[in-house]
Amino acid sequence: MYAHTAGAVGVLVMTFAGLTAIKVQLGVPWPVAVLITVGALVLLGYAAWWVKTRIVRLWNKGPAEASSPAVVVQEFSAQSADEAEGPAAHAELTTVMVTSGAIGGDQIIRADEASVTDLRNGALYDFQMPEGRTYEHVEKNLSTIAGMFRVTRLHMKLERSRDNERRVQMLKLHEPPFTRPFAAPTRGEIEAFSGVPLGHDVTGNLVGVPTFDKASLLVAGMTQMGKTTLINGLITCLLIAYGEFELYLLDGKFCGLTRFEKIATRYESSDDPDVFEAMVDSLNDRSDRRYAKIKEAVRDRKSPPRFKPVIFIVDEAADFFASDESKEGKEKARRIAEKTRSLVSKSLESGISTVLMTQRPSQNAIPVMVRDQFLYRMCLYVASAGTAKVALGDTYFETVAPIHPALLDPEIKGQAVLFANGRSALVRGFNFSDDFIWGIVDEVGDQREKQAESQPQSPRQKVIALMASKGVDFIATSDVAQIVGVTQTVPADMGKEVSQLMGVSPRNLSRGRGYRLADLTTAETAAS
Repeated sequence: MYAHTAGAVGVLVMTFAGLTAIKVQLGVPWPVAVLITVGALVLLGYAAWWVKTRIVRLWNKGPAEASSPAVVVQEFSAQSADEAEGPAAHAELTTVMVTSGAIGGDQIIRADEASVTDLRNGALYDFQMPEGRTYEHVEKNLSTIAGMFRVTRLHMKLERSRDNERRVQMLKLHEPPFTRPFAAPTRGEIEAFSGVPLGHDVTGNLVGVPTFDKASLLVAGMTQMGKTTLINGLITCLLIAYGEFELYLLDGKFCGLTRFEKIATRYESSDDPDVFEAMVDSLNDRSDRRYAKIKEAVRDRKSPPRFKPVIFIVDEAADFFASDESKEGKEKARRIAEKTRSLVSKSLESGISTVLMTQRPSQNAIPVMVRDQFLYRMCLYVASAGTAKVALGDTYFETVAPIHPALLDPEIKGQAVLFANGRSALVRGFNFSDDFIWGIVDEVGDQREKQAESQPQSPRQKVIALMASKGVDFIATSDVAQIVGVTQTVPADMGKEVSQLMGVSPRNLSRGRGYRLADLTTAETAAS
């Protein structure tokens, strides 16, 4: 430490002495003396570097020519293919995969394990990933890979092998998806599909979900994007391929689901939250009764009973969760949200599924406690990533190979991102003709009428059928007594007997004391 200190003091003394000499000899102020000294040192350093590089270059001139890189490259390129080590690489795929990060910089896509097939609407790349990499490495980097091909994520479709995790089939479309519409599927194609089809994928194949058993669906998108047409297609496919089920419809658009009123167990055309709450209460009560039967079977060591599936479809669902900001309005909105959450989350095991549609996928349109319960989600065109997260989930863009709904072409109606079982798919819903839908509805209606005719009707079923045929939603107690053959003349005794037969308490309305069709229908379906 003493030596370093002494040396530093010496350097400072010498520097100060030199600067003092320069100042005295030149007669300049201190700042100028410092600048002159620094400039002189820089020039001397540059001159020393220049002389050194010239001497080194002249000294090494001969050896550099004798072993130039060009000669080495020529010698390597002159090697025969038999002497070179390792297989040949597929140039295009290797470049794309390395740059995107799907494979390492020291890995290749082998040319003998890759093929490119030109299709009518794109190119199909079939290749095998190198050891240590799988299909999922391509899937995670699909957006970057699309960029390498100078297309968008929407142009890409990926398929995985059933027998090899390293094999990948990747389709790259030549033009934006669904530029040319696909024909609606035939009845045979719908019946042959394994599950419930929701639309076509980018190649024209049917795509959908495995089942609606123990699953619910949320559909969101901006107005006039094709939600109602998509759901009409879904209901039509359910009627063809799903077997026996009951349909509850709440038509918030007043006419969007009218085609299926004839075969619905309960159909309401209303934007009144009270109507929505009443239907939710009815289904929750039905779910509780079903769970009670399941518990009873388990206690008796019997197999749980099989219930007829129930699908509850609501159009413009956001309207039913809205609040007028008053204390009563906020409490009502909270109550409806909690009941709906209970229905969506707890009724699946009892065979009741819910489909909610909304054209206002904003943060508060459908409460988070309700949104989080949906297993299947569909999002049509939206304007931002924020609204897409409302429909698809807050963490959607952190999932594998997400598709951004804001990139969809709003001019192509019915396009949607389907997120089911952790995977994303781009689909376009079916646009069935009215004649096709009416044909399916009439066929199902006729089948149900034949089944009803072959089975004896209960008193309640007789009243429901008569009210439905006349198009009335209320019937007086005295009229019910005549229909079911009650001969009591004392009003109180007659009312008690009719109430026992109907299984429902009568209502006192402005039109008198009697029964509403909705109450009788709810009681009829409660036993199933």
